[in-house]
Amino acid sequence: MNHEVLAIRHVHFEDLGSLELVLGERSRPVRYLDVGFARIEAPDPVAPSLMVVLGGPISATDDLRYPTLLPLVSMIEKRIAAGLPTLGICLGAQIIARVLGARVYPAAHTELGWTPLTLTDAGRASPVRHLDGALTSMLHWHGDTFDLPAGATRLASTPACENQAFTWGDHVLGLQCHPEIRADRFEPWLIGNAGELVAHGIDVCQLRADTARFGPRLEEGARQMFGEWLDQVEKKKP
Repeated sequence: MNHEVLAIRHVHFEDLGSLELVLGERSRPVRYLDVGFARIEAPDPVAPSLMVVLGGPISATDDLRYPTLLPLVSMIEKRIAAGLPTLGICLGAQIIARVLGARVYPAAHTELGWTPLTLTDAGRASPVRHLDGALTSMLHWHGDTFDLPAGATRLASTPACENQAFTWGDHVLGLQCHPEIRADRFEPWLIGNAGELVAHGIDVCQLRADTARFGPRLEEGARQMFGEWLDQVEKKKP
């Protein structure tokens, strides 16, 4: 295994965000695999020290429309089976939940905007404690949700989404929410999702203002969370 971090990116502006700053501080090289520009199955899934599967606007189960999903599912299966650190954010968490046998399906309502997390006891005892709603709000942007995978531990919820964060084993973390967001790089999210924002009646100016208000504190908490999680999983490498 090398020290490289492989990030699977579905939409260019949904990158590692503030988490990449943590990796930079640790001199951990990041390689993005941009879906649609490279063969998903090309990288060896067990070679990187960490794999992060990032967000995107597609469904985690829409294999017929998006043929990149099945190769990605296969990669994640191999990686998780090897006991290697794997992180999923939004769509990434949904795909991980699918790999672990959980149902992924449309949520009753699209969750889009800032809402604090409510942590479970397990969440408060984990690195996710840095994202507690008592400390920071959280950005949400998803229309699908998932059941908690068998053997997983729920870490956080919101009123609209029971499974916002979970762990599986000691090497897998799924985050339905978007702790990686950076307020100073949020405008491409608004432009790239303009149609969706209109369709859901979201006030773009208010969302921009909320992100400017809550984003800096979330960035601080997300960096603390991610750094602590990295320390934990790297101590338990197979």
